[in-house]
Amino acid sequence: MRKPIIVGNWKMNKNNAETEAFFKEVDAAAASENATYGIGCPFTDLRTAANNAKNLIVAAENCHFEDSGAFTGEVSVPMLEELGIKYCIIGHSERRQMFGDTDETVNKKAKRLIAAGMTPILCIGETEAQYDAGETEKVIRDQLTGSIADLDAKDVANMVIAYEPIWAIGTGKSATKEDAQNCCAIVRDQVKVMYGQEAADSVRVQYGGSVKPGNIVEYMACPDIDGALIGGASLKADSFMEIIEKTK
Repeated sequence: MRKPIIVGNWKMNKNNAETEAFFKEVDAAAASENATYGIGCPFTDLRTAANNAKNLIVAAENCHFEDSGAFTGEVSVPMLEELGIKYCIIGHSERRQMFGDTDETVNKKAKRLIAAGMTPILCIGETEAQYDAGETEKVIRDQLTGSIADLDAKDVANMVIAYEPIWAIGTGKSATKEDAQNCCAIVRDQVKVMYGQEAADSVRVQYGGSVKPGNIVEYMACPDIDGALIGGASLKADSFMEIIEKTK
């Protein structure tokens, strides 16, 4: 059985004081043997989050694939390791659309994280135009092919892949449970095509896109959805705790 993983993605929100207050309020509620709960927070909040996390996992929201060098404003995997960070979100659509991330660079980041023993939470998803054009499956398969190329099957089995339709991120729109299940099943099938049935059976696939307390249960009931990557609903302690309680 795959252990569900539900992670909030704060994006560019919360300072250290707000982070400490959130973790002190929420962390105890995240104690569970049946699921993993966590928060992806800005680089400046990571130490505070890690120091206040006993049950929640803490994820970085990005990393660079080089260990050091002339990359102004970037943060390396060894810098995250020093803080005890074990998870990192990579390939988020906002990074791809606004900051030039490509399947190739996401693949390099995945390889570097895996080499450090960290777990990538690797994001893929189609735009509204691609969705309307009926290109969803092609986009999912193409992005995955580039983003998880040349990895070991056991490493793919242990990573997390987040399917996030771009048209559903921060828009209030959300995929139907049928569409979300179908797309997460395509993710799992592409892993099978590339790395075999065992990896496909083991890899955890999240759905993301306007997930909230009111729809989390129906998504989690889908056989190929193993968790969620949650934006706005993870910023408020009460709504995130409600999600936790509904999925324990």
